Amino acid sequence: MTILVTGGAGFIGSNFVLDWLAQGDETVVNLDALTYAGNLENLASLNGNPRHVFVKGDICDRALVDATLAQHKPRAIVHFAAESHVDRSIHGPGAFMRTNIDGTFTLLEAARGLWSTLEGEAKAAFRFHHVSTDEVYGSLSPTDPAFAETKGFEPNSPYSASKAASDHLVRAWHHTYGLPVVTTNCSNNYGPYHFPEKLIPLMIVNALAGKALPIYGDGQNVRDWLYVRDHASAIRAVLAGGRVGETYNIGGWNEKTNLEIVHTICALLDELKPDAAGSYQRLITYVKDRPGHDRRYAIDARKVERELGWRPAETFDTGIRKTVQWYLDNAGWVANVQSGGYRDWVAKNYGEAAAA
Repeated sequence: MTILVTGGAGFIGSNFVLDWLAQGDETVVNLDALTYAGNLENLASLNGNPRHVFVKGDICDRALVDATLAQHKPRAIVHFAAESHVDRSIHGPGAFMRTNIDGTFTLLEAARGLWSTLEGEAKAAFRFHHVSTDEVYGSLSPTDPAFAETKGFEPNSPYSASKAASDHLVRAWHHTYGLPVVTTNCSNNYGPYHFPEKLIPLMIVNALAGKALPIYGDGQNVRDWLYVRDHASAIRAVLAGGRVGETYNIGGWNEKTNLEIVHTICALLDELKPDAAGSYQRLITYVKDRPGHDRRYAIDARKVERELGWRPAETFDTGIRKTVQWYLDNAGWVANVQSGGYRDWVAKNYGEAAAA
């Protein structure tokens, strides 16, 4: 048996692929365009593994997607591939519309084509698993209840709007055509192989380089944090037992302000790799807030626990310690992903001090 994973060389996708191959004996066909955040070095441990089949390609390329599905006939598609960073979507929304909306549409149509050829148990067992985000739900006040699956969509950035559109497409293809889909909306992920543009890896990498630790606004924006390998286990659970047509919120039960996150990282680095110049907290720098910055996200993950028995294995304390240690142990990986283009991007968003 085989599954197709899109975006399987990215941060969450590569962690899922590694987890999937470690947990069972099914083959993974990994379709990834290898954009700036797709990195085959994440999957170096799979070199020579016949159960990992890599296909370089764009999910908007219908001919390639059709040919890949026809050749490998996967029993499921797990769709991670997406442009995913809010700041990048503000500066260049077009790529987000193309990949997240047009790409999802292309995959849905290709999946429908394959599914229509199946019969009996194979047709009933087929799944299209769409991986989405809590950002589609909008922003919460400090006293609002956490996002439940019934919460209406109120996306506030080009990124979240493009993901909301893709969620609607997945729902429509199920209700109109009967395509057997499941959708998961996850909170902020962190862990190994995270490209250092997002908060946690950026803070770790900059601290170790003695650079400024840029914090938007007052640092009081709240997110729910999910260790990436817990996310992988949740997707396995939903793919195996989730009800067709349903949405499941996946969260870590860890609401933290951005400032709390940065202080925690500094304290861990002070312990694990102390700097003779003093605590890493000295590098904290407040910068102008980004446009439309959502104040709070929080996930109510009781449905997936109630129906499928899933709950995260890591607390934030255990997960963030593992993450910081991974970055300390993998300086070569960090160096390889820090291209000139990446440094230009950091300077554009956070100022020259953060990129210097």
